[in-house]
Amino acid sequence: MPVNLPLPDRQSLYPVQGIRLAVTHAGIRKANRSDMLLVSLAPQSTVAGVFTQNAFCAAPVQVCRSHLEQAKGVRAWLVNTGCANAGTGPQGLANANRSCEHLASLLALEPSQVLPFSTGVILEHLPMDRLEKGIGLLVNQLGQADWLDAAQAIMTTDTQPKAASRRLEIAGRQVTITGISKGAGMIRPNMATMLGFVATDAGLAPDLLQQLTKAVADETFNSVTIDGDTSTNDSFVTVATGESGCHFELADQGSADWQAFHQAFLGVCLELAQAIVRDGEGATKFITIEVQGARSRDEARQVAYAIGHSPLVKTAFFASDPNLGRILAAIGYSGVPDLRVEAIRVWLDQVLVAEHGGRAQTYTEQAGAAVMAQSEMTIRVDLARGNARATVYTCDLSHDYVSINADYRS
Repeated sequence: MPVNLPLPDRQSLYPVQGIRLAVTHAGIRKANRSDMLLVSLAPQSTVAGVFTQNAFCAAPVQVCRSHLEQAKGVRAWLVNTGCANAGTGPQGLANANRSCEHLASLLALEPSQVLPFSTGVILEHLPMDRLEKGIGLLVNQLGQADWLDAAQAIMTTDTQPKAASRRLEIAGRQVTITGISKGAGMIRPNMATMLGFVATDAGLAPDLLQQLTKAVADETFNSVTIDGDTSTNDSFVTVATGESGCHFELADQGSADWQAFHQAFLGVCLELAQAIVRDGEGATKFITIEVQGARSRDEARQVAYAIGHSPLVKTAFFASDPNLGRILAAIGYSGVPDLRVEAIRVWLDQVLVAEHGGRAQTYTEQAGAAVMAQSEMTIRVDLARGNARATVYTCDLSHDYVSINADYRS
């Protein structure tokens, strides 16, 4: 079961002006579940994205990058689950392009105005006959689905849909931000998440939207880890339709209106990113890792990820075993040069665990065990060498994680 993650409420996922949705079941891998999503975008929409840095990036990622560079005005997103179309060579690239061409022909668009996304099993080709039939169904049903339907359609090993929404008033106009994400395993994003889509009916200049997308990704989707694996298909894409009548340019970044919008946008993305961790495969604990006192944010993240990736740390938290020397070991091998271990302090929630190079005099194993028995906790580390900080979100590592991934293709 997900860690303290309520199911999304359909009525609280606000529709975004200029966005139409459709979902269908094409039988790409599993029977009787939605496995394709179509998102239609208003004509004047701006679109931005960040994608996986995995060298074996999937065919749809390659096509998305190419189509965004052509800047002809993206008008549709096409998503399939069940098959990642990754590690599929020239045929995979041809299939990704063919899916764009087929959808474009039905919507009277250019193929470059379509962005394709795939998630699922790697090293398998898309079943193009079923996919193209599904595209036809999606076009016929466009506008009949809502955001909860969309969130359900992009799930793979997720145990529940992930969606978030905000509404705010800016200059007398109602602005909506709604997003969905998927992912539960193979999660250590690098510039993105497994799949994340966020839409707003505010208008943003293209450069501003790309800047916002990258910055928010770094603070949210790029600050989570489940198992340390960066997927071949990671994609985080945003759209600003402008249909609300509220518009932002680069010059507006110092305004109060922009700050309000930025915080709402960031809030949606953080909720989606944390939902991925809370629904991590086999997760029973949600763990926040805060590192402060670093010389740079990158250095702080380096330490945080060393802790968050450690199987020994993660299994200890699953067992609620206060074997907290594993945290010190992870800090020590993080690769940060010239650490002064005698200056470092480590807390578990409010319990001081280590200082002066060893166990804190006030620490008791009973106090550590009490914190670790909780479903949520914070590991805080002070490196005492600077003013930079970073936060990473992770989960524990359980027996179920092994079982889920051992059985994934069956």
